[in-house]
Amino acid sequence: QVQLAESGGGLVQAGGSLRLSCAASGLIFSNYAMGWFRQAPGKEREFVAAVSWGARSTYYADSVKGRFTISRDNAKNTVLLQMNRLKPENTAVYYCAADHLGGGTVVAASYDYWGQGTQVTVSS
Repeated sequence: QVQLAESGGGLVQAGGSLRLSCAASGLIFSNYAMGWFRQAPGKEREFVAAVSWGARSTYYADSVKGRFTISRDNAKNTVLLQMNRLKPENTAVYYCAADHLGGGTVVAASYDYWGQGTQVTVSS
């Protein structure tokens, strides 16, 4: 059974940082591209960042480029999202997801497995 477990969310002031972690089990992690998405209240889920299976390629939403960094550790079956210079509009539930195609994509429908999400709240 595939499980993706996010952690690291919380409450932070604008301008602060958080690091989200997603621990994967039940799949051959190194075969999967991994992505982070988020969903704010009343809004649709949106792409944040993705990393290919071997970490050679990364992708970011324009709104987070230069502030967020995605990385992965295939030995630990973990994907991280370092979030710096956070803004109130970054408040959302953040989800990690796994895509068996491996290359990385911004399209949520391409992802096979999803975590339960972790809440990030940025106060002004």
